[in-house]
Amino acid sequence: MDLSKTYDVLVIGGGNAALCAAIAAREAGASVLLAEHAPKAFRGGNSRHTRNLRAMHDAPTSVLTGAYTEEEYWDDLARVTGGKTDQRLARLAIRGSGALGTWMEARGVRFQPSLRGTLSLSRTNAFFLGGGKALMNAYYRRAEQLGVNILYDTEVLSLPLQQGSQQGSHQGSHQGPVREANLTCRGFPASVQAKAVVAASGGFQANIEWLKQYWGDAAENFLIRGTPYAQGRILKNLLDQGVAPVGDPTQFHAVAIDARAPRFDGGIVTRLDCIPFGIVVNRDGKRIYDEGQDVWPKRYAIWGRLVAQQPGQIAYSIADAKSETLFMPSVYPAMRANSIGELAVELGLDAAALEATVKAFNAAVRPGAFDSESLDNCTTAGIDPPKSHWARAIDTPPYFGYPLRPGITFTYLGVRVNEKAQVLLENGDPVGNLYAAGEIMAGNILGKGYLAGLGMTIGSVFGRIAGREAAQHAHH
Repeated sequence: MDLSKTYDVLVIGGGNAALCAAIAAREAGASVLLAEHAPKAFRGGNSRHTRNLRAMHDAPTSVLTGAYTEEEYWDDLARVTGGKTDQRLARLAIRGSGALGTWMEARGVRFQPSLRGTLSLSRTNAFFLGGGKALMNAYYRRAEQLGVNILYDTEVLSLPLQQGSQQGSHQGSHQGPVREANLTCRGFPASVQAKAVVAASGGFQANIEWLKQYWGDAAENFLIRGTPYAQGRILKNLLDQGVAPVGDPTQFHAVAIDARAPRFDGGIVTRLDCIPFGIVVNRDGKRIYDEGQDVWPKRYAIWGRLVAQQPGQIAYSIADAKSETLFMPSVYPAMRANSIGELAVELGLDAAALEATVKAFNAAVRPGAFDSESLDNCTTAGIDPPKSHWARAIDTPPYFGYPLRPGITFTYLGVRVNEKAQVLLENGDPVGNLYAAGEIMAGNILGKGYLAGLGMTIGSVFGRIAGREAAQHAHH
């Protein structure tokens, strides 16, 4: 591949946002070079572990039931973020999600209806047939057909901004201050020139030392659900040069996953969705939070942080035989026993402490009509923390449990962008030829909290915008 030529568009990254940008730019007539840090066998970033994206629709589709309007989507997002979101960019992503299905299918992606036990998302989320790996294979296939040049085992180290681009000069900031990218390709140093650049290289969640700046030694107990290549090098490089930051560096999308999962790349199969149907205790055998606060798709992403805040960053999900078929299990088998005391021993907990917690919880359960698919009236009374829904006595052996660790998906610290996906400097000026999409800019929309499938929506919508805008800049 000729790295001495000047490409119209350089795309940094190899996941969903990067491929959407590369395809959009190439279809707009630009010559495109895509630099993927991972080797080919592990291409796709976190996206290869995904299953779905959240999509607005006004009527049922072939794979989505009912309707999911812009206003309901916005209300859901505003609720989980506590209002910490840029409404202009959020609504841009929401509206753009309505057209994604058609666009994706035209580029080889196939969908399927949701399966039972997948967070009850049949109305809001479109599931990829074959999962994230099939999605990324379809995109790479399409990119290759279009003539996108792809470099694997290639890490972009820096994007030097031209002097003057950070001085508030609108003329300078619109002249395209990123002239070249410094990189290593299969271990050898190189540089490449491009008229426009799309940064879609993710967050810094796999950089444990960076996480430790905010979480201390607790970060040593975090498990990273996705790619080990998300080191945040480009993010840090841009922030160090005066690009405007967005998002709380201590915030991340994190879920409770099986504590037996690998340090990196465990993916979706290590996530545990049993929490609403039992109780969660810390290593002292004490409950830590309301397990039934809201429907699981709107609350599953708080549990990674809750576990991260516990002593030793460990917790345990406890349930009984009544709940075993209500959720998608982990790839690791549950630990089982015929009594709560025996289960405690299996999990390494104090038997008397866990027995006391379960006894107190069972005594607090009030009668109700259990419904795993909706906010039922099965609650507790006189206990702290309460359980607002799906509260049933844990009294039917065999009992089972899973050890939980915080599973980090992506970090929320990123670069600020505008509606054209242009990266902004601290003074508010755009870096004229630098765009961003995906996790590196998701903090504009996700100040905190998460909605299932929203990360893929942000990456898809802003990837397409960034690719189109970068191609237009290169042509003019």
